[in-house]
Formats: sequence, C-alpha cells, structure tokens
Amino acid sequence: MQQTPVDLFTDGACSGNPGPGGWGAVLRYGAHERELHGSDPATTNNKMELTAVIEGLAALTRPVPLVRIHTDSTYVLNGITKWMHGWKRNGWVTSAKQPVKNAELWQRLDEECRRHGQIEWEWVKGHAGHPENERADKLACKGRDEAKKP
Repeated sequence: MQQTPVDLFTDGACSGNPGPGGWGAVLRYGAHERELHGSDPATTNNKMELTAVIEGLAALTRPVPLVRIHTDSTYVLNGITKWMHGWKRNGWVTSAKQPVKNAELWQRLDEECRRHGQIEWEWVKGHAGHPENERADKLACKGRDEAKKP
C-alpha cells in the first residue's frame, strides 16, 4: 500500500539583500493543509529560502515516508541535490576552498531531511501562477513585512 506523501511548498522573501526577510511554507497531507511563516530583521534571500524548507520539515512531528519539496530556489535545489555531498566530504568547504555560505542552515536542512524516508525535490518557476508557490510567497512576504516593523 502506497503512503500518502507530504507536499511542502516553500518560498523566501527579502527587502534588500541583506535586509528584513521572511519565509513561508505550505504543508499538505491529503486534504489537510497547514501554513507557516516567520521573519528575520536582518537576513538574506538565500537564508530565507533555506529556512522555509527547514521550518517546513521541522513542523512534521514524526518521520514521513515521502516528502515532496517544491521550491522556486535554484540555490536550495542545487545545494541539496548537487553540492551538499561534496561540501560534507570536504568538511563544509567549497571546491574553491572557501567556507560554505550558510553552512549552519545547510547542516540543519541535512538533519531534517535525514529524519524522513524519501525526499523528492521539485523546482517550480516563481511568480508564474503556481497556486501553492504563490501562497508560500504571500506568507514569506507577510514575514518580511513583519520583520520591517519596529
């Protein structure tokens, strides 16, 4: 019997780079949905993109056999599917012998991914009418706007 997957739709937003930022995530399990968002007063867009995935996975209270992560961030997608293996092998140093940017977030993402069974990654084009990506973007912008408030 095939397990119902959890779908996680994520996005990050930032005013200035660095600047105030926010992240958003939509979790879906069958007919159940949950929206999450958060903010950081001084961050980067890449950090918010990573944080959206980390927090979405962290919100799952128990290991899930299959999580499908939908992101519009090529930074996140390439980092997790192409670069992370080499970073880990090289002690979190890039091929150019520089420390990996946002290593602490990449390490947290790696830990969250290892809690679950299979993780499938899907890139979606941002701001192209994908309904769940648009919802995640609105949540990220809400977080960003909250970060701007004194």
